[in-house]
Amino acid sequence: MVLPSIAAFVQPPTLNEALSGIFGSISLTAWICLLIPQLLTNYKAQRADALSMGFLFIWLLGDITNLSGALFTNLAPTAIALASYFCLADIILISQVLYYNAKNARLNNRRGRRSSREDTISPDSTEHSPLLGRRRSTSLGLPGSHRRAATHEESTLDPLRKVITGEDETPDSNPWLHNALGLFAVYAVGTLGWFISYKAGAWDTDPNVGTSPPLAEDEPAYQIGTVLGYISALCYLCARVPQIIKNYRDKSCEGLALLFSCFPLLEIPRMGSAFSPTPKNPSTSSRRCPGF
Repeated sequence: MVLPSIAAFVQPPTLNEALSGIFGSISLTAWICLLIPQLLTNYKAQRADALSMGFLFIWLLGDITNLSGALFTNLAPTAIALASYFCLADIILISQVLYYNAKNARLNNRRGRRSSREDTISPDSTEHSPLLGRRRSTSLGLPGSHRRAATHEESTLDPLRKVITGEDETPDSNPWLHNALGLFAVYAVGTLGWFISYKAGAWDTDPNVGTSPPLAEDEPAYQIGTVLGYISALCYLCARVPQIIKNYRDKSCEGLALLFSCFPLLEIPRMGSAFSPTPKNPSTSSRRCPGF
């Protein structure tokens, strides 16, 4: 006798449940792929001085406290795995930024010493030569100084226009197409992921199977995890402030991947789906699919 598949017992979801699941899957996909555009942008440009280190370290602190809170409150293994992935991705990006900044600083220092020697031994330099004609730019040894100093002569919207159209330092033959394809890919992968999990019966199985029982709210571990969760949320809210300040001081957004800022906006539809009716098992919905 052939046993029916699990999908045969899955009840068709309502429209609100389907939209909530799809938007949650899209949001999760966007967060997983969040750092990839910036990593590729840094690699193509061979520099990463556009990123604020304060932003990166506060973001990493938020992910660390998020992981710690998941461990203390005994969340589902998928939540712990995702939090660990986010921490690893942050460390990779920070390592890349530190590597390119150190590499470019050494190159600029070598160029500065070479230009100084050329000025010293230049045969055209005589006592009758004008002093101003032999002066070099004092910002030669600063990473990105020429690029960012030039932006002060542009209009206010020029830096944003260059990031959107791909006219900054990052080589990109068709930025509009690549950005649109990136957004479409996140939507497609997120929707496909929800469809596969639904057909596999992930939304109709007991979420407590194979997991530890949830902690009581009066237990110290649960309270510590809750505090860590609030700290993580505060870090996420404040992390971009140093980056905004850096962009304002430099009068430039060059070197920043547009999708790096667009992917978090995909969270908005999922926030709207929060107004949908309560799931059939609200006490375990967060343990079934964290982030949904």
